[in-house]
Amino acid sequence: MVRTYGELQKLLRLVEGRSFGELRQMLTDMNSVDISDLITQIEDDRTLLVIFRLLTKEQAAEVFSYLEHFEQQRIVEGITDGELAAIVNGMFVDDAVDFVEEMPASIVKRVLKSADSSTRKEINQLLRYPEDSAGSLMTTELLKLKGEWNVSRAISEVRQRCSELESIAYAFVTDEYRHLTGVVSMRDILAADDGERISNIMDTDVIYAGTHDDQADVADRFKKYDIVSMPVVDGESRLVGIITIDDVVDIMDEETTEDIYKMAAMAPIEDSYLASGVFALAKKRIVWLLILMISATFTGLIISRFEDMLSVVAVLTSFIPMLMDTSGNAGSQASVSVIRALVLGEIAFRDTFKVIWKEFRISILVGLCVAAVNFLRVLACYWVGMYNLESGQSMYLIAAVVSATLFAAVVCAKLVGCTLPLLAQKCKLDPALMASPMITTIVDAVSLLVYFGIASTVLL
Repeated sequence: MVRTYGELQKLLRLVEGRSFGELRQMLTDMNSVDISDLITQIEDDRTLLVIFRLLTKEQAAEVFSYLEHFEQQRIVEGITDGELAAIVNGMFVDDAVDFVEEMPASIVKRVLKSADSSTRKEINQLLRYPEDSAGSLMTTELLKLKGEWNVSRAISEVRQRCSELESIAYAFVTDEYRHLTGVVSMRDILAADDGERISNIMDTDVIYAGTHDDQADVADRFKKYDIVSMPVVDGESRLVGIITIDDVVDIMDEETTEDIYKMAAMAPIEDSYLASGVFALAKKRIVWLLILMISATFTGLIISRFEDMLSVVAVLTSFIPMLMDTSGNAGSQASVSVIRALVLGEIAFRDTFKVIWKEFRISILVGLCVAAVNFLRVLACYWVGMYNLESGQSMYLIAAVVSATLFAAVVCAKLVGCTLPLLAQKCKLDPALMASPMITTIVDAVSLLVYFGIASTVLL
């Protein structure tokens, strides 16, 4: 459960009063995740280290793995090499690799120097795999069995190794050359007779990943097959590691966060918001702002091209913000819907014409509704004097022009909004790039061209 402000204050009072026995007992009774949340709220490094050093060896390694990289660095900079060695050797290898990847070179050297030889070898092995690949994500600590073993021997193996394994829900069966041949659940092992061979109860249809598979594809397989762990094999089908569901949840969170930033026209940040510096955040945002600002030049050129018409029918200028906002929102609705469907695997580029046909029908219905309401709105605004007509101008005609433009702009916007993400995926780009800011910039120019084209034809 989440720790309250009062419990945090109690913890700080115990540190200040040097009641270390009571403090140690309080930490022992707490969940490791809650302790990591508590540590992030402590600003004083000395207090932080006092609390961390009172944790048991096992608890310290587990709490450390839950911390953000910024908090991990605070702790590492204040502890000895011996304490660091205890933490690293007590962590699961995949967590240790995640920690090492985000640390400065000086700390990485300390970590590798402090780790025991087997841990150091496994860390170096995983660091050789490409970033965001299944190999960099896996842990080498897994339960392996032989097909010729009986259930009694398999259970004995589980008992001997369960304390050092991250997951024992499934055991993976290999042959004499370490080739992956099957998988068996712990439930099936416990339900079978002691003399039953593992090869007789294992499932040979194994869902697995290659060491160089992209982590996003691995996460999709977890979701598709509803599994909690997945073996990882090398190019020769030899079992080298395992990916567990907790790592996949982190991937999904990371991928979702990255898409959110891209959809808002920002480069993703590596650290948390508060841990990131002002200049780092500005650097992530300024590039896309400049691109969108320059691309908006086309909108200004279109308006300047039709200055003569606007001077004749000046009231048309007042409708430009509404048309641009409505068409931009319509395009964003379509793009977000298509991007989400692409991410979930519901559609692909081959479904482009189906998507266009569906969005076209949606745009007709939405466009007619919006245009009809806008026609009545414009007439009402004229009658209450919000718009001033010059002599010879018909408020009905102007209302019809604006509403017709709105209908055409909505149709165009939705077609553009649904098509661009599909084209981006076909070009091996992230569809999230074609979200609200980019779509709005493109659709603004399209809606203005439609608007001035209809207005110049009808009114002039």
